[in-house]
Amino acid sequence: MLTTVFLAACAATAPAPAAQPDRPAPGLFPVAPATQQGELIEALYPIVFYIAVGVFILVEGLLLVIVFRFRHRQTDEGLPVQTHGHNLLEVLWTAIPALIVTGLFVLTVDRLGEIERLDAAPAVTIEVTGFQWQWTFKYPEEDLSLTGVGADGPVMGLPINETVRIKLQASDVIHSFYVPEFLYKKDAVPGRTNEFDVVVKQPGTYTGQCAEFCGLSHYQMAFTVQAMERPDYEAWLAEQKQPAATGAPSAPPGAPVIEVTSVSVTAGFDPDELSAPADMPWIVHLTNSDTAAPHDFAIRGGNPDGTDWQGDPDAQAGQEATYQPPPLGAGDYEFYCSIHPNMTGTLHVGR
Repeated sequence: MLTTVFLAACAATAPAPAAQPDRPAPGLFPVAPATQQGELIEALYPIVFYIAVGVFILVEGLLLVIVFRFRHRQTDEGLPVQTHGHNLLEVLWTAIPALIVTGLFVLTVDRLGEIERLDAAPAVTIEVTGFQWQWTFKYPEEDLSLTGVGADGPVMGLPINETVRIKLQASDVIHSFYVPEFLYKKDAVPGRTNEFDVVVKQPGTYTGQCAEFCGLSHYQMAFTVQAMERPDYEAWLAEQKQPAATGAPSAPPGAPVIEVTSVSVTAGFDPDELSAPADMPWIVHLTNSDTAAPHDFAIRGGNPDGTDWQGDPDAQAGQEATYQPPPLGAGDYEFYCSIHPNMTGTLHVGR
């Protein structure tokens, strides 16, 4: 019980992802689908909904009739006439629900078969890996990999009106890939690959998230799907392949190099206390010994304007990265991994 209260308190104080002003509020019916597969789901939903409404009205109506029509009155003497067994009614209330359930079963299985059918030659394949607490989108044909940083997460670019194969994996615990406008959710399970095809029919930007609670920073596992025409998609790919302007720098002559290792999401950094000189250039060399997830190095309030400084690029699992933070004034700072903000340490500057 105490653990539940503690987790709830942590969740209440954690910053929530930004609201989506263009997304309609939840209602009785799902949001308008953006995909071909979502349209199949949308067509089935009203059938189930109105059958459920009809059953609800029938059952509740009969209950109200029984309560008000056959309630006990002061003038009543003894029990009303009791009916024991009614063959026609018993057949009807058994056969009608059985027919309804059978019909819905047949419709659902048929629709699922269409939704889960995989194209023999998808136009684009994207390998999606969920980990605590971010996503990596890999385009194997393009030799491109994108890993999310912060609460906004990575961007998944894809062309419209073409079949996109999404292969889901998880490197630690179960995650779930969910985009509301797709009307579809699929789990990413460690040790296996789940895949599905999607055809987005209209350009736009759609926000997604992990829909399976996976730890205290679950709320940060957001991502964005950017659907566009094929020429725009090709331009987007070319842009993503451009080397980052803030890539690994060359150390200025005489600048000290600070070594730090990212061990794991739970173990954090080693060491978790670092020392750097004040008001002069310095270098951070990050070794990522975590074989399951990428990490990076960021400093709380490390920019001259007081905002957080964030190193780029990420150190992928089992790899290294080098960063050149800005010169810092004397004092103590918090350093952290912006991909896994629970990984923190103390940076002593000028000591």
